[in-house]
Amino acid sequence: MLYNHTVARLTYKALLGRRRALILLSLSALLLVVSAGVRLIGDADDRTSTEVLIGFALAAMTPLVGVIAGTGAIAPEIDDGSIVYLLSKPLPRRTIIVTKLLVAIGVTVAFTTVPTLVAGVILNGNSQRIAVAFAVAAGAASVAYSAVFLLLGTVSRNAVVFGLAYALIWEAFVGQLVSGARALSVQQWALAVADRIAFDGVDITSEVSLTTGIILLAVTTVLGTWYAARRLSMLTVAGGD
Repeated sequence: MLYNHTVARLTYKALLGRRRALILLSLSALLLVVSAGVRLIGDADDRTSTEVLIGFALAAMTPLVGVIAGTGAIAPEIDDGSIVYLLSKPLPRRTIIVTKLLVAIGVTVAFTTVPTLVAGVILNGNSQRIAVAFAVAAGAASVAYSAVFLLLGTVSRNAVVFGLAYALIWEAFVGQLVSGARALSVQQWALAVADRIAFDGVDITSEVSLTTGIILLAVTTVLGTWYAARRLSMLTVAGGD
């Protein structure tokens, strides 16, 4: 069995504590405020709506939420040593990792897809299916981000710092501006999904095709989960020594 209700409950409790919940809500609320501001300033056409959703929702909010949920699902327990109590239980390490990943995905998806959908509706009323396209893209990216940052939480005591650096530098800057490096960005893979869902003519471009994007998202998720479980097993052996 790859899911444990007790582990899930403890992980949800850790992720949705007062401080993290406020940060997650603030990120979501900021996207809505920005979208409402753009709409109030002038009529947000399809191009403007797309730019806001790419630049803020996909390039900034989604990876940041992924950092908070992915690293928060396991890094604090490793840092303070409380993970030892969980590892002492007769649970397969892959069950612990998969359960924590599913919780991280659930939290990340909830705090990215819903505000992205609402922001898209605020901007242009889901014209050309833009709101739905970016909501689905945010959900797809959330899965991969959760796996990447959960893995990061198992390999580094500075997971949040490295995660923020990745989110703010690679995804928000390099992933948008540096040609050639874009194909290695989760954001670009998710944009391939948005491009397919939105109507033809909408200005959404990705460095990869839809098939390539989906494959890369899936491979990143699977490999990240596998190696995180492996790292957790290594941690158990080290503790036993």
